[in-house]
Amino acid sequence: MKESTQFRGCGTALVTPFTVDNSLDEARFRKLVRRQIDAGINFLVPCGTTGESPTLTPKEHLRVVEITLEEAGGRVPVLAGAGGNNTAEVIEMAIHCQKLGVDGILSVTPYYNKPTQEGLFEHYAAIAAAIDLPIILYSVQPRTNVNIDVATVEKLAHIDNIVGIKEASGNVGQMASICARVPEDFVVLSGDDLLTLPVISLGGKGLISVASNQIPAEMTELTRLGNSGDFAGARAIQKKFARLLEINFIEASPGPVKFAMAEMDLLLPYYRLPIVLPREESQAKIKAVLKECGLLGERSLTGVL
Repeated sequence: MKESTQFRGCGTALVTPFTVDNSLDEARFRKLVRRQIDAGINFLVPCGTTGESPTLTPKEHLRVVEITLEEAGGRVPVLAGAGGNNTAEVIEMAIHCQKLGVDGILSVTPYYNKPTQEGLFEHYAAIAAAIDLPIILYSVQPRTNVNIDVATVEKLAHIDNIVGIKEASGNVGQMASICARVPEDFVVLSGDDLLTLPVISLGGKGLISVASNQIPAEMTELTRLGNSGDFAGARAIQKKFARLLEINFIEASPGPVKFAMAEMDLLLPYYRLPIVLPREESQAKIKAVLKECGLLGERSLTGVL
């Protein structure tokens, strides 16, 4: 299973659009998925934490995954989010996603519980034993307050269907150690847009991106250039959009990226509590960056909104 290359390159951590009454905006979500595929994205990641998965009901979660699969139509792999702090519930969701036909599972570390490294190992080993799909670990210590240590990643990498990790710890030294110690066919993906090129230079294979919700073609090309060794070309793209990659995290994600996408006429600016609109001063900064990057006034979905 580790021979698979389907989760290399740039994958989009898809946002989940809502309507004014806070229900799923299925029509807009379909258009967003089509926009990603038309832009050449390498794979899609519905119902990750960027998709506000903690506030989706199980029925909604599976519906979002189902729509992604329908729109993808086998043209790009679908890596569905199935993570949380209750191992039994995570396994149940992963099994449901497998039945829908996803290509793999992205599973964030259990938050709040603060499991030990042995607890993390057993958590992921249990998920791996329950499904036949490839699994990408997701380590994002700044959001979950738990880190998958290098030794634990190395140990998990020897489980056949644990094929990679989305590394968003923010610790470049840790990323370097993981790349050096895991098997060659274990895929290390950046979980931070700004650190894509450092991770690739260390041996990583790509990115699961927030910014590709806004600029899918550009983030896909940046990752492609990095993977092909053209770091000068990749840096040129990163330099052009550096402020966008930063401003998406001026407040807790996905607040800023969804506000920016609303300004781009891609969705409506609605969230599930406790996520809310960015503060007015943050909104002004986001608008300024969008204007600077030439992204205001996009009408890719005009006529369907």
